[in-house]
Amino acid sequence: MSPMPPAAPDFDEIIDRRGTNCSKWDSMEPVYGVSPDEGIAMWVADMDFRPPACVQRAVEGMAAHGIYGYAASDDAQREAIGWWMDRRHGWRPDAGDIFTTHGLVNATGLCVDAWTDPGDGVVLFTPVYHAFARVIRAAGREVVECPLAMDHGRYVPDFDAWDAMMTGREKMMILCSPQNPGGRVWSRAELEGWAAFARRHDLILVSDEIHCDLTMPGVTHTAMTRIEGVADRLVMLTATTKTFNIAGAHIGNVIISDPALKARFSARMRALGLSPNSFGLAMATAAMSPEGVDWLEALRGYLDGNRRLFEEGVARIPGVSPMTLESTYLEWVDFSGTGMSREEVLRRIEGDAKIAVNHGTSFGRGGESFQRFNIATPRARVEEAVSRLQAAFSDLQ
Repeated sequence: MSPMPPAAPDFDEIIDRRGTNCSKWDSMEPVYGVSPDEGIAMWVADMDFRPPACVQRAVEGMAAHGIYGYAASDDAQREAIGWWMDRRHGWRPDAGDIFTTHGLVNATGLCVDAWTDPGDGVVLFTPVYHAFARVIRAAGREVVECPLAMDHGRYVPDFDAWDAMMTGREKMMILCSPQNPGGRVWSRAELEGWAAFARRHDLILVSDEIHCDLTMPGVTHTAMTRIEGVADRLVMLTATTKTFNIAGAHIGNVIISDPALKARFSARMRALGLSPNSFGLAMATAAMSPEGVDWLEALRGYLDGNRRLFEEGVARIPGVSPMTLESTYLEWVDFSGTGMSREEVLRRIEGDAKIAVNHGTSFGRGGESFQRFNIATPRARVEEAVSRLQAAFSDLQ
């Protein structure tokens, strides 16, 4: 008798995360003054959905065994990564090129540590994920902000302007691909442009591709490793944590094919005494499976429905422009057309609508008039958020 197929995921289920030491819900009142009892958490980038059942079974299996010792190796996860990348993205990294880190913020810090010195410049293309700048500055390096250009409501690179900004002190660039917070999936031609930029200025190219699996249906992500002529300076960052909502496992991967870069990174890992978390290994390995593929396809369709609902509803508010989401579950919304100050916009969002959002200013230059909304939550909450936002700005109707 064949086993029963796993039940279809129920993304509409409201799961109460309050009181579970959950950053997204339990920190919203101290950070934003929005009570979790009446507010909607749309800031921290995790999902209000359970991961695939295969992940839960892996955790339950460890709990049933009841001994939580050191993991022997991360070989099974490396094999799963190879299978996943080959199936989903058309490339298969060698197992020996994969390093396991405590998430990708940790990986970013390790990259900064390995290939730059205090005072060196690290290039960011802003607005971009706020943790990059935080880590760079904490390490005593200089954040070099290269603002993205806007073309018909989409971010595009501006290599001529950025070339003129380089001073020679820059040693590394970090590319967010797909882009967070704008949700852009870069074209092959754009990625080739970034590779050429890195070569012109002799920069290590760190490509953070944590959102590569979360493209909207019909949109295709191209991994930077598939771009010619960049392998000698390329460091890829990937993870299962965003894809499968297991961010608390704090597990990520650095993938490097160049022998010299690989040796340098390996030396820094050993010097800092880093080794994998056994729970994270089990969860990630279980997720990268045929069952995980089925779950992800259901998720992508659900997020696309949330995207359409949110973007269409928010766009009805005069002066408010959501950027069309191509990947991630993070809506980037421009309020500049309202003519309101940033403080007034936030008063209405957080004070009137009681929605906790990421402030655009935290993402660097170019984010001043934007706010970021997390739509990876049951659709009823997205509907409620849209209704609240329309009410909060009703005087503009």
